Amino acid sequence: MTKDVIALTERMPDPWTVLAGLLSGGPDKLVRTAGEDAVVQLCDEEGRPLVSVEAPLLVQVAGEAERLLGATPPPVPFWWTEARATTGVAEAERLAGTFAARLASLTGGSAWPPEAARSLAVVASDGVGVAPPQAAAQPAVDVLTDKVAVVIQDRPVVAMTAWLADAFRAAAEGGLGLQIVSPAGTTLSPAVRDSLSGRPSRWVVQDERDGYYDGLSGAVLAWQEGMFFPVAGPGSTEEELRARVAASYQEGVEDTGERQLAVTFRTVHPADDRLVLGGALEAVWRELTGEAPAGWGTAEPANLPWSLRRLTEVARERAPEPTWVVVVGSPERPGLATVRVSRTKAGVEEEVTLAFGYGPDEEPLVDAVPKAAEALATRHHLQSMLVQLRKARRDLAVPPRFEGPGVPLAFVLGAEEVRAMPGDRARNTPLTEAPVQLGPKARPALYYPLPGDPSDLSGWQDFERLVRHLKGE
Repeated sequence: MTKDVIALTERMPDPWTVLAGLLSGGPDKLVRTAGEDAVVQLCDEEGRPLVSVEAPLLVQVAGEAERLLGATPPPVPFWWTEARATTGVAEAERLAGTFAARLASLTGGSAWPPEAARSLAVVASDGVGVAPPQAAAQPAVDVLTDKVAVVIQDRPVVAMTAWLADAFRAAAEGGLGLQIVSPAGTTLSPAVRDSLSGRPSRWVVQDERDGYYDGLSGAVLAWQEGMFFPVAGPGSTEEELRARVAASYQEGVEDTGERQLAVTFRTVHPADDRLVLGGALEAVWRELTGEAPAGWGTAEPANLPWSLRRLTEVARERAPEPTWVVVVGSPERPGLATVRVSRTKAGVEEEVTLAFGYGPDEEPLVDAVPKAAEALATRHHLQSMLVQLRKARRDLAVPPRFEGPGVPLAFVLGAEEVRAMPGDRARNTPLTEAPVQLGPKARPALYYPLPGDPSDLSGWQDFERLVRHLKGE
């Protein structure tokens, strides 16, 4: 198993400090760079990596180390330096721990996990063998087959780190699925969950009773023909597989009173040199929380203070390739969004998935949803929007157990989509309540309140009837 070790330091580890850390294996170890010099690797005699170290990241957003590691970092801003030990080599894990301990000692701070960084002494590693070259070529990948890349993550929260983002990218370029294996008790960041939608990619959870199961569906899994695959359960046939559901996935499903308000929307802007991105997300965030997002980044941890200008610059630098970013709120009001910006024939599209968490004694600001929808419809070229309320954790982490679906509270159709529909189809719907017009009367967007009771699933029936009607079915 690979092992991540992270140094959280008050001062930036300069090149000499990094070198002192890399000498944890003795002066005879080889050092090389990878990933356009963004990664430094400590290698064995054959040039294969034992430990891979990412460039230090300056974190200027409060709460990220606590959210992702459960660790107490130095006050912001602080430096986050990740070291990843290579698969199946105990000495490599000790090398990574000593590297992080030396960085923390020289630049002030601490290492995570604490037990991995107890010694500053040189680690004896002569003659140590490492992973096969095809896996070692991608530091985040532990097992590589002709079907999937497997990443083993032993962290409290599996986050969309730069390591993992690179693994997703490499797997997609190779036409492979990505399977993330983690121990019991680990949770997923919503940013990772939203990237695991297509099979054979999945979250594989280790389990004492069933071996392995899918943390998002509960299907019991086994390693078959180069990948984790569902185990057939009762009622399965050759034509239809019905997976057996793990017992652990079905346990602990009680209503704690915690809730999440989930919002997904898409905007389509005309391509223009004056276009500023992120404004739609900020408008919704302010309406639903009373404040702007706290920070953002192209991976987790989100390390940059929230800035529309800088987000727009990054997207322009990457165009015509799409840009993916994660946006977070303050620790007092948990919020997390992923934004995908892409250039299409229609213009510049922003796809946003957003959620806010609430405790048992906190009330989701459902009454503010119409104002958020109107802001999008009148100022940000809204195409469509769906709002749900669901029983889920306040901290937004995704547990490896059943979480029921949310209940749709409202659907919004943008002005251009309303205008493109024939006749009065968009206005005359099978719902009990008539849609509410948003924006100018000559070209309004339409807000559809869904009368489903949040305590049951009747709202989905209303939503499905509405969608079929709007499609003309």
